[in-house]
Amino acid sequence: MKTKEYIEIEERYGAHNYHPLDVVIEKAEGVWVTDVEGKRYLDCLSAYSAVNQGHVHPKILAAMLEQAGKVTLTSRAFRNDQLPLLYKELSEITGYEMSLPMNSGAEAVETALKLARKWAYTVKGIPRHQAEIITAEGNFHGRTISIISFSTEPAYRNDFGPFTPGFISAPYGDASAIEKAITPNTAAVMVEPIQGEAGVIIPPLGYLKKVAEICKKNNVLLIADEIQTGLCRTGKLFASDYEEVRPDMIVIGKALSGGFYPVSAVLADTPILGLFKPGEHGSTFGGNPLAAATSRAALKVLVEEKLANRSSELGSYFQERLSEIPSKHVKEVRGRGLLIGVELNKDSGGARRFCEALQKKGILAKETHDYVIRFAPPLVIDKSTIDWALPLIGEVLQMP
Repeated sequence: MKTKEYIEIEERYGAHNYHPLDVVIEKAEGVWVTDVEGKRYLDCLSAYSAVNQGHVHPKILAAMLEQAGKVTLTSRAFRNDQLPLLYKELSEITGYEMSLPMNSGAEAVETALKLARKWAYTVKGIPRHQAEIITAEGNFHGRTISIISFSTEPAYRNDFGPFTPGFISAPYGDASAIEKAITPNTAAVMVEPIQGEAGVIIPPLGYLKKVAEICKKNNVLLIADEIQTGLCRTGKLFASDYEEVRPDMIVIGKALSGGFYPVSAVLADTPILGLFKPGEHGSTFGGNPLAAATSRAALKVLVEEKLANRSSELGSYFQERLSEIPSKHVKEVRGRGLLIGVELNKDSGGARRFCEALQKKGILAKETHDYVIRFAPPLVIDKSTIDWALPLIGEVLQMP
């Protein structure tokens, strides 16, 4: 079938909850994807940073296939031989004493919220069902009812109330606003070190460190959502590392499986994650052996191929070169590692038309918040490929 036919079927039978570019991808390898008609594209989205290791990485594929031939699912009613090793390797790589694997990023965020509330009642002594969690304006943590309850994006909220109580919103990047929002009932503060979906918004230098200090002073947990920014995307294992901040909890996902399987996790030390008791929280697929084996291989690739260093070096180069492109449409180029946002002026006509023009030139990027083009290729990209893309991006940014 041709592209048009696939699109017609999808539009007829599928819910219209996304607005994808009209490209139908059939296969992928490394930083390249190929559509059903054989045209090749440079992937500059990485499935929202889920394929940091590149598409169909051979080592992760081999691990997944090997495990798929043994056992894929036991549920947590029984133990399996892969989950203990994932626990151990996550601890060795991240420095956290414990982890709790789940499936989607939103599910891991919900896990962190539940854990923060239990800590509030059993450790801090907040009256039961009175705990508050402070979040940041412009956040994106997922799309469950509880999570959209503290979103400030109208499209995520308008027709989906009533909402879950217990959340307080503060402006992103303003540590003093978080300090003012803290009450005796505050259990935790949850922030993204960089707001990806909001348009690659980087807070002022020292923001996260100051928030961590405020949390410690007030006996409040700091939760960092590193689902998009973690696992080497920004040039370090975690974006929090730029300010030498060690949150009480870190939420990870996406690249935890290298794009092969939905895997997420909450990381924390024993005094926090050790609070869960059997029966209080769980998931049929969470921690399944197929996911654990795949994640172990994905983590190994991140370390062995030094993808944090690669992201740091090539990200600085890519961002610098993008900044040099003369364009009346560009307001700002910003980023960290290979998470880069090109914000356009309000009179540019919006980012969508630029992404559609990039597609025609063989580059797949996606608009976010109407006026930002996000460039986030797999971390296995090389300098020559970036150099190939830059003139084409320049042509698009210089459109009328």
